[in-house]
Amino acid sequence: MQQHAFRQLRLAQGAADFCSNDYLGIVHNNVLHPLLQGQQLKTGSTGSRLLAGNYALAEAAEQQLAVFHAAPAALLFNSGYDANVGVLSSIPQRGDTILYDALSHASIRDGIRLSLAKSFSFAHNDMVQLEERLQKADGTIFVVTESVFSMDGDMCPLQQLVALCTAYNAHLIIDEAHATGVVGERGEGLVQHLGLQQQVFCRVHTFGKACGCHGAAVLGSVALRDYLVNFARSFIYTTSLPEHDVAVIQASYAVFPGMHRERTHLRMLIHTFQQAAMRYEKLVSHTPIQVVLVPGNDAVKQVAAELQQKGLDVRPILYPTVPLGKERLRIVLHAFNTAAELAVLLEVLG
Repeated sequence: MQQHAFRQLRLAQGAADFCSNDYLGIVHNNVLHPLLQGQQLKTGSTGSRLLAGNYALAEAAEQQLAVFHAAPAALLFNSGYDANVGVLSSIPQRGDTILYDALSHASIRDGIRLSLAKSFSFAHNDMVQLEERLQKADGTIFVVTESVFSMDGDMCPLQQLVALCTAYNAHLIIDEAHATGVVGERGEGLVQHLGLQQQVFCRVHTFGKACGCHGAAVLGSVALRDYLVNFARSFIYTTSLPEHDVAVIQASYAVFPGMHRERTHLRMLIHTFQQAAMRYEKLVSHTPIQVVLVPGNDAVKQVAAELQQKGLDVRPILYPTVPLGKERLRIVLHAFNTAAELAVLLEVLG
């Protein structure tokens, strides 16, 4: 309370959306609902996948995801959080080492906390420090990072990561949450866009952002899938996604790869934002996540309030969610945002 960081739930008030992760507008434009009309889909799965909750549609969806993402196998999880916690808590063992980017998402950090392995962070996207950590690492080594970082909007240096992991025989785990649907010609994510899927041990793709639905999938080898089915507690001990949810995932994957016009419009908005002059520090980002640093919880809340008064839904990100002095406006651009809306945003910040 003393840091003015008390969080409260709030409802959107019909303002122009500059805060959600609906990058392609799949939710905004209600793209998927018409695709499910006439289908008789169960709204509950009645159990975990290992008991009553497995069904043909789930396995068909996993095969579809594996094919699209050029992976031997896929396994559905109820959310990206569940997927990261399941992977990182179960795979690394006592005596192993996990090296993770210091700006990794909370779900990655929580999964690491539940692991018996040793863990060390490396400075954000700092390949020199990562190599120093790799040189000292014991046991089986896992390197964990995100392809697109949710609070900075930048990307990991994936080619350098792959080279280091190959040199030190480390297993690379990439969270593609904010790249899915956006990065690549068909929204396939950074790993496939660079053709490095054979060099990445494990990928996590989540569906609650650009895909406009819910759930996640872990992609990797058949052995990885089998291991998670047997040891990932966030998979084993939860009721599985119902048929309706899985059908929505399939519908999204039938739609977003072809949304080339939307991705082109997004790139135009990103370029305009990056070129604009502002009175605050702006981070370099070539993704829909744009960041304007306004140090201090009170200060950033005040600027957000100014934008909201102009009819723009921009939210402040406060300490301790981000480091002290790095409080920010996390401005998210979407395929449905207009040039006129962006002009108002840039006028307030200019």
